[in-house]
Amino acid sequence: MTTLCVAGGTGQVGRQVVRQALDAGHTVSALSRHMPPPGSEKHHDGATYFAGDVTTGEGLAAALAGADVVIDCLEGRFGKAQKEFADGGARLLEAAHHAGVRKAVALSIINCDHSTYSFYVSKADKERVYARAELETVVIRATQFHSLVEMIFAAGAKVRLIPTFKGVRFQTISPREVAVALLEAALEAPSPERHRVRTIGGPEVLAMTDMAESWKAITGARGKVLDVPVPGAMGAYLRAGLNLMPEQRYGTETFVSWLEKRSETL
Repeated sequence: MTTLCVAGGTGQVGRQVVRQALDAGHTVSALSRHMPPPGSEKHHDGATYFAGDVTTGEGLAAALAGADVVIDCLEGRFGKAQKEFADGGARLLEAAHHAGVRKAVALSIINCDHSTYSFYVSKADKERVYARAELETVVIRATQFHSLVEMIFAAGAKVRLIPTFKGVRFQTISPREVAVALLEAALEAPSPERHRVRTIGGPEVLAMTDMAESWKAITGARGKVLDVPVPGAMGAYLRAGLNLMPEQRYGTETFVSWLEKRSETL
């Protein structure tokens, strides 16, 4: 069995990685800025949790001690966290190298290096840090999560207007299946190619308007589906289809099947 450190182990994908690794019998430490309380959805019995911060380096050595592989699921969406996202990755990799970790696997976003949207730029900057690392690295680029589209629909439904982006299609993917891909990369045999990038996409490509109608039917939400333009860097990225990779379909959990599973637990 392998000893894994999951950085960002309490986040949406990170906690999926922790659970799957534990179920497979691996030893798991999880690093996050705040310790999750036992019994919460962010805490899995069997994992060892460490409080730490990649922006300062605090707590990294303790979390990484004895690990064979580190899986980086950290996010930096806003403000200081986004500004220091790539530097935080460098600190994590340096600490991992000093701890004797043999491999680092990072979660990233499809075609982030082809966008000027600031969050995606920070992801691309971090990818370049990984490409220079002293240990073996694998970057898993994923298409947007099912949960992102659901969040957009749910926010609009509060005012009975469900926005869809004009002319945009999505190839969304389940966070659970992204975690599967990260764990697969972590456990594979060492490669002569020291730094690798892979892209995984959801199992189907759908117009956002079709996704909205499916979401309404499954959730029972009410509201008018409204086609709206998306300005700026994100609009350019989506209209160019840079969020799609039909030839790299991964997994089987469609947007509809994911929604149906969620509705069963409500």
